Amino acid sequence: MNLSDPLSQVTGIGFTYAKRLELLNLFTVADLINHYPFRYDDFSNVSNALDAKLGEKVTLQGEIWSIKNIYTRSRKVLTQAVFNDGTSPIVLTWFNSPWITKQVIAGDRLQVSGKLNKYKNKLSIMAPAWEKLDSQLHPGGGNGVNPSSHLRGVHTGRLVPIYPETYGVTSKWLRTKISQLLPEVLAEIKDPLPEFIRDKMLPLGQALQKIHLPESWQDLEKARERLSFDELFFIQLATQKVRADWRKKPTVKPFKINQKKLTGFINTLPFKLTEAQEKVLKEIIFDLQKGQPMNRLLQGEVGSGKTVVATIATYLAHLNGFKTYFMAPTEILAFQHFETIKKLLEPYKIEVGIYTGSRKKVPESAEVIIGTHALLSEKLLTKNVGLVIVDEQQRFGVEQRSILRSKAKVPHFLTMTATPIPRTVALTLYGDLDLSVIDELPKGRPKISTHLVPEKKRGDSYKFIGDHVKSGEQVYIITPLIEQSETLVSAKAAKVEFDRLQKKVFPNLKLGLLHGKLKSKEKEAVINDFRNQKIEILVSTSVVEVGMDIPNATIMIIEGAERFGLSQLHQLRGRIGRGTKTSYCLLYTSDSSNPAERQRLKHLETTFDGLKLAELDLKIRGSGEIFGTRQAGRFELKLASFSDLSLIEKTREAARKILSQDPTLDKYPLLQAQLSSLADIMPD
Repeated sequence: MNLSDPLSQVTGIGFTYAKRLELLNLFTVADLINHYPFRYDDFSNVSNALDAKLGEKVTLQGEIWSIKNIYTRSRKVLTQAVFNDGTSPIVLTWFNSPWITKQVIAGDRLQVSGKLNKYKNKLSIMAPAWEKLDSQLHPGGGNGVNPSSHLRGVHTGRLVPIYPETYGVTSKWLRTKISQLLPEVLAEIKDPLPEFIRDKMLPLGQALQKIHLPESWQDLEKARERLSFDELFFIQLATQKVRADWRKKPTVKPFKINQKKLTGFINTLPFKLTEAQEKVLKEIIFDLQKGQPMNRLLQGEVGSGKTVVATIATYLAHLNGFKTYFMAPTEILAFQHFETIKKLLEPYKIEVGIYTGSRKKVPESAEVIIGTHALLSEKLLTKNVGLVIVDEQQRFGVEQRSILRSKAKVPHFLTMTATPIPRTVALTLYGDLDLSVIDELPKGRPKISTHLVPEKKRGDSYKFIGDHVKSGEQVYIITPLIEQSETLVSAKAAKVEFDRLQKKVFPNLKLGLLHGKLKSKEKEAVINDFRNQKIEILVSTSVVEVGMDIPNATIMIIEGAERFGLSQLHQLRGRIGRGTKTSYCLLYTSDSSNPAERQRLKHLETTFDGLKLAELDLKIRGSGEIFGTRQAGRFELKLASFSDLSLIEKTREAARKILSQDPTLDKYPLLQAQLSSLADIMPD
């Protein structure tokens, strides 16, 4: 058995289970071994029915006296057994598990775990975990019980792991397979961490054993500490190595700064730069003057003025004789940037072109080319590009290196994002980038009046919308899905909601529909109609989160708000309040949302700082939800947390230490091999 073996070839798994495991992103033996539990049932209290307290979880050993299936009127199956541990009979009840009677018969000796209660004056355990008292169980320590009588199983008598599951794959099945496979591959697991980095932590093999089958809570904590360290350490090692390798590359040429022309350009802008913009501009200019290529991430709220700062950098590239490429994630945003930047640069006779999937002709004289991914084509990447600006595209770092790998000299890179990034996340995920933050909005920007609205007020909110539309204002209605989902019945879908609102709620108003499945030209037509007030109410998915600038839109309703993170909700509401009129964001939750979710959403009523909201979400929902692979697009944390600053600092220092000793990691082939699995963030 090898770690790299496909699960379909493992005895007892086969093709059917392998396909099910793929739904959990488990393909090989190594994947299964690294599928960690998310909680544990504490069945380590081995006792007897006489001494045990009602309501507590216990593990009992005894004999099955009788067992049978009972069929109810509603065609459900109850499996009931009478079990005796030598002190008292206990009724064991399982639901919809008729197969148990084929595995357990009267006379079998079992070890069972579960919560002891009384039902109809009889001791009872509902849905107990169970194992036969045979060679599969082995002696372990007990609590107040003779240690020799405490048999520690896989499913009973211990801290029992509960795993992320999928259709047809239960935690019991996963426990059984992992406990069988782990001893077979343990010798193959090589610890990649050098001793001086590992320090007093568990070796990797031991950590894997103890995360799946811990003997105690202390064991479990040690295992988590080691495996969490590994998760963050390898991200730190990868990003810091990228940073070091990038800094070795020579840039096209250090920029010379003509202070007089720069000041003149800034003074002709239609508004005064904020202090935050001025601070960030100084950091960018400092980078542009160096002989190393800039690789900076500029973070700032929607409307904080990132594009203006980027345009000033573009002007500096022009003064130094270089072209600038400005890449946006969508055609909508590309055209919006085109209009904004063209207006600012035209007075200086700087030609601005646009290159997207639908428009592929750019004049050769264009010094600034704005576009989408199409900009990355080799034929466009001329030798004279000195600055590349990327807006809201987290994965561009991968493509940037693959396109530029053959170039002797590389341009300066500036990446921009409106996503608020907590410091701990920036230190980890974006360790390869220098970070600048515009933490100030232009003066006079009104706060958006935000309210979590109870369902009973829905009719009032529709009347509120109707009144504002009659006075010439426009409205967004945001839904979490495009089409109705069978698995998410309570979540509203854009298409269904559009039909309902148009026919039953606003039959006399002009509604439009926008979502990600529309073709580019269809999206553009809808947005232009909304911009030109041909559409009064736009029903949309979160596709409007980036690139919509409609000053006349003053109201946003967000359906199923509990399905969004606080940061995303904050960015969505940033689409309104862009004019001078008071704007309103109304949040609705689905019937299935719980009080904790509603309490989380209440923060939006009083907090208007995107970074504070991101920090709150990180604490409340955890890093996997907010900055895991789905959103950040780079890494997945199973055990570690981006809110654990002390561990982040510890892993950051460890990565720095090892790279200072051996920048190429040639002395550490196991570390090199591990980093190859993070190849998407490594330089080509």
